[in-house]
Amino acid sequence: MFKLERLFTTLDWKASGKWTFLSILVGMIAGLGGIAFQVIGQFVLHYTLVIFAGYSPAEAVGEHSIFGEVHSDHFSPWMIVVVMTIGGLLSGWLVYTFAPEAEGHGTDAAIDAYHNKRGRIRGRIPIVKTFASAITLGTGGSGGREGPIAQIGASFGSFLGKLLKLPSRDRRILLAAGMGAGVGAVFRAPLAGALFASEILYSESDFEAEVIIPAATASIIGYSVYGLWLPDGQQHMPLFGDELTYTAGSPLELFPYALLAIILVLFGIGYIKTFYGVHNLFAKLPVPKIFRPAIGAALAGILGISLFTLWGEQHQALAVLSTGYGTLQEALTSASDVGIPLLLTIAVVKILTTSLTISSGGSGGVFGPSMVIGGCVGGAVGLLFHSWWPDLVPHPEAFALVGMAGFFAGCAHAPFSTIIMVSEMTGGYGLLLPTMWVSTLTYTMGRPWKLYSKQVASRLESPAHRGDFLVDILEGMLVRDVYHERKELVHIPEAMSLDDIVHTIARTRQHYFPVVDENERLVGIFSNDDVRSYLYDETLWTLANAGDVMNPSVVSVTPEDDLNTALQSFTSVAIDELPVVDPNDQGKLLGTLRHKEVIAAYNRRLMEFKLAAEKEQ
Repeated sequence: MFKLERLFTTLDWKASGKWTFLSILVGMIAGLGGIAFQVIGQFVLHYTLVIFAGYSPAEAVGEHSIFGEVHSDHFSPWMIVVVMTIGGLLSGWLVYTFAPEAEGHGTDAAIDAYHNKRGRIRGRIPIVKTFASAITLGTGGSGGREGPIAQIGASFGSFLGKLLKLPSRDRRILLAAGMGAGVGAVFRAPLAGALFASEILYSESDFEAEVIIPAATASIIGYSVYGLWLPDGQQHMPLFGDELTYTAGSPLELFPYALLAIILVLFGIGYIKTFYGVHNLFAKLPVPKIFRPAIGAALAGILGISLFTLWGEQHQALAVLSTGYGTLQEALTSASDVGIPLLLTIAVVKILTTSLTISSGGSGGVFGPSMVIGGCVGGAVGLLFHSWWPDLVPHPEAFALVGMAGFFAGCAHAPFSTIIMVSEMTGGYGLLLPTMWVSTLTYTMGRPWKLYSKQVASRLESPAHRGDFLVDILEGMLVRDVYHERKELVHIPEAMSLDDIVHTIARTRQHYFPVVDENERLVGIFSNDDVRSYLYDETLWTLANAGDVMNPSVVSVTPEDDLNTALQSFTSVAIDELPVVDPNDQGKLLGTLRHKEVIAAYNRRLMEFKLAAEKEQ
């Protein structure tokens, strides 16, 4: 009974109720947005690729298709290129006509809005991003769903914050919660969605702690709403099924996993450099932006169909187009059916087709392709080690699953959310140990390169938190640690004439002058500037005294005040020097505190923190 009463008296119901309500609302819209995105994308796919090219890309076993399995007897490979080109043209027209910031993979735009735009995203972005991404992916463009749905969810969170006129901090939290809810819903990974929203913002090992609880609530609701759209039996099925029951084997298996991590880092570096290299090439292309996604889509389509033809029309080769989840599903269940050469070829060409599709301005995500690339590389490495040491590596498919997590963890600098997300998407934590091992290695080795260019290193580097850290550091320092008792400080008696004041000022370099009464108690303060207005009227020099010149409303600090309080005092009166008085006797002057001393102390403490952090690294 006592604990229950304590709960009711200590819990901030107003704040917790607000965030619960807002997070539920964001989660509902993110879930509905995920459903709308999937439905629109499937309609585009059915009435373009399926109708005109006779091609329906294979998907993961947990994916739900509203049109069921589609079989066609008029498959036309080169018609895929035509459909992709038209899709790129429509996507480019939509984006560059109505919302240029909706280009690319979306997650970077949401990260940028969090750090640099006070959580503001234009209200039209969700609509433009939904249709542009559905067209890009539905017509065969190589991309993923996480970027579009992350930006869609983030946009609604931002819109809700703007609608309710919330401060920028709350708006940023809702933006991140929407991003996590969208990812958690579409990938059926609610825990990972919450962690993703707080981890993906930074390139170093830092989390946005205040985001986790709202994002977790929103992600749970988004996942639940999205599940209502799925048929019975699939509502709680992981995206890649629940039959991937691989477990960690001998501890010696960590050695081949370490080699896998090195290979994944090399592929990751190639992926990032190719992605942004292609982006720079398209930026220099002397054609209107509206046509660039069409050119990129056409080139990606040609690459995909050429690979398909080269490999004897094996359907797995088409994984370099669209999401590629069908071939990834095969790599996770029967990698030997695909084979080492084709798996590695898919990984390399998928890097190219994704770069051409997204870096040209097409709208899609980079998480999905990363899963395919990492899974194919992992499957190939697993098959190789299985052929050498079958007893040590009995299940090469386990390497495909670990490769999915390790590759994206290294590229995106988000190891924790990626480990959880892959585990939730594949329905088990049996490979948690090697997944953590590989993800940690790829993250550590891949730190110089990052896939999300808008990430900042840490909360200390984020424009969204500059004021927070300034306050945190200053509140940890006291005035007594900084100010000096200036015995040479000139005190001005309250009765001193203006004539004497002028001559006194001329003999000292002091700028601010405390005024004291006959008992040496502080009664006011003035500066050189306050005296200047009297200088041109010599008749006042003998009539006016310090009591006429001074400001009697003294703003002072005590040695026990923190520097944040002192900085606020500087701001309130717009002066560069404050009197420091005895905390038990406000009239007793101890010295003065200068504004530049506060800033210098802050910079010294900040440098100490940076040096300490570098030593720890």
